[in-house]
Amino acid sequence: MKQKFYDTAEKQERAVLVGVITPHQTDEQTKEYLEELQFLVETAGAETVKTFTQKLQRPDRATFVGSGRLEDIKAFVTEEEIDIVVFDDELTPSQLRNIENELQVKILDRNNLILDIFAGRAQTAQAKSQVELAQLQYLLPRLTRLWTHLERQKGGIGMRGPGESQIETDRRLILNKISLLKEKLRQIDRQNETQRKNRVAMVRVALVGYTNVGKSTIMNMISKSEVFAENKLFATLDTTVRKVVIENVPFLLSDTVGFIRKLPHHLVECFKSTLDEVREADILVHVVDVSHPNFEDQIRTVNETLKDLGVIDKPTITVFNKIDAYQPVQNHTGEEVEPLTLDDFKHSWMAKNNSPAIFISATKKENIDEFRKMLYDKVVEIHAARYPYDQLLY
Repeated sequence: MKQKFYDTAEKQERAVLVGVITPHQTDEQTKEYLEELQFLVETAGAETVKTFTQKLQRPDRATFVGSGRLEDIKAFVTEEEIDIVVFDDELTPSQLRNIENELQVKILDRNNLILDIFAGRAQTAQAKSQVELAQLQYLLPRLTRLWTHLERQKGGIGMRGPGESQIETDRRLILNKISLLKEKLRQIDRQNETQRKNRVAMVRVALVGYTNVGKSTIMNMISKSEVFAENKLFATLDTTVRKVVIENVPFLLSDTVGFIRKLPHHLVECFKSTLDEVREADILVHVVDVSHPNFEDQIRTVNETLKDLGVIDKPTITVFNKIDAYQPVQNHTGEEVEPLTLDDFKHSWMAKNNSPAIFISATKKENIDEFRKMLYDKVVEIHAARYPYDQLLY
């Protein structure tokens, strides 16, 4: 199941991206989704050569984009010697088989690409087991496409058995492996639960947010630790917990996997145990990349995920990060206008809607003292309610 194209030591593969524009989304939204898909492809280690889109009421049941558009893609793929074609939505097993038969190159959908990146990023036993479980659950309904070579045999009595037998054997092996991985994750989860119980006395703060918004950089800055951080999607996969002390008040700070739109459902299910740090946190720090042109959509995606986890009502501090990278905005006439000042932005509807809010630059260390003070006040508020006899500490 694991691909090797994220290994940059090998020859960089060349990719084509494909998306469908439905009546439920605008051209601008489609452009943003495909730009994010391109970032995913770059994170995986491939180079995007061209993007194809097709306007449809709904994705074609047989080929996703329709036979005519698939012919255009085939001509380009053949002429330019493309290695991978990546689709921005999940493909059904039949769509995957039909497209592979037509294009004769490696076909990935968004889910498979994310799983591949996760497989390359996983470091701990827990993360590796979670990713492998998600990969097997993704593979299970797609087993038949691995046996298309049997279609070349003549039909008739006695010709279908071996193929069906092999598929059923593989299915049983995968189901057994899934059961073993689920049991392994249950054991790891029990161990993690014991560790969390030992830490229950301390106030717990969890960093949440869209992928690549700077959570790990903030984690390093606040906790003075060395959590891996880089400008790629899903740089952090494993949850990291550090003890932090601000003015004699200790608390636990955790960095979690970033969220993303269209995140595979079975991947969310597999990482539910990792996200227990979010569920059991006393305070959420929602980090937002304010330099991203569609950060409001990213906020909505994160809030929807938090709602699914049942933690949307927890005390939350919204941190608008990367103010140093904030770019001039465009008005509706297309003319460039001056960007809002930080003070203007603090009084904007977005800041009021996500109060309390703070605007910082983690890399440039801007407004960090104010952020520490806001976090300290929130931790003290919960600590004082939980341990009133400790108030002499602060």
